[in-house]
Amino acid sequence: MVKNLFDDHIPERFHDSSGSAGIALPKIDKEDTSLDRLKNLEEKIAGAISKVKALKEEKILLERRIKELEGQLNEKNQEVERLSSEKFTVKNQVEELLNELETLDLG
Repeated sequence: MVKNLFDDHIPERFHDSSGSAGIALPKIDKEDTSLDRLKNLEEKIAGAISKVKALKEEKILLERRIKELEGQLNEKNQEVERLSSEKFTVKNQVEELLNELETLDLG
């Protein structure tokens, strides 16, 4: 027999010889138990929904942070390229000046 969420199963050890539940067990109102289970399920679903919302908000914040960091990285890369270009220009100017100095010494 397949048991579902709303089944109230009384273990065999509590049944008397006639097959019905013994008097030792208090009567459990099936509706109350089902409603309790339903309420418990509702609370779990509400908790899951709340967690999903929080995770979505966190994801949005993390995506924004990624974009900020990517922007900073692009700025740094551009600065490195600018400095490399500047270095190359300065190097060429120094070489030209050294060449001019060599020609002055010879003459």
